[in-house]
Amino acid sequence: MTEEVQINLDIAKDSMLESISRLEIALSKIRAGKANPQMLSTVKVDYYGVQTPLSQAANVSTTDAQTISVQPFDKSLIAEIENAITEANLGFNPSNNGEKVIINVPPLTEERRKALVRQAKSEIENAKVSIRNIRQKANDEMKKLGKDGLSEDIVRDAENSVQELTNIYSGKIDNIYSKKESDIMTV
Repeated sequence: MTEEVQINLDIAKDSMLESISRLEIALSKIRAGKANPQMLSTVKVDYYGVQTPLSQAANVSTTDAQTISVQPFDKSLIAEIENAITEANLGFNPSNNGEKVIINVPPLTEERRKALVRQAKSEIENAKVSIRNIRQKANDEMKKLGKDGLSEDIVRDAENSVQELTNIYSGKIDNIYSKKESDIMTV
């Protein structure tokens, strides 16, 4: 293979890896009924006038399967943290004991679990569309190289390589989905 073909394959592979990373981040926000500090990863707190991720203003941990504990580095931030968690609209009702913010994660109903599986399926489909778009773009680049004088055999081999990458990453997406689905549906 030529250097241009290899560069295009590397770009496609990197883009597909990035799609998988975005998918994992999106799925981490879908709670599966067990308390997880990752659930608060999108929460930002007004920390002395600067919007700061909660994890940089407090120690976020789980005390048990149903409770998240947020221990602020500065106790004067407790009310601010409570407000930020409430405003993040994650479905949590935080409380505090003067020392830290405590969040009880309610157990999921069967109906809510099914809705979360549908939400996860939607994220999975978005990731697959992204992978297919990357494949299409890479194949278009290969065809353009073919028009610029690259042999048809090399172009065909390159397109086959892109398809192999697509199959590999689509399989990874399916594995991620099956793990997330079982995680959500496990009581």
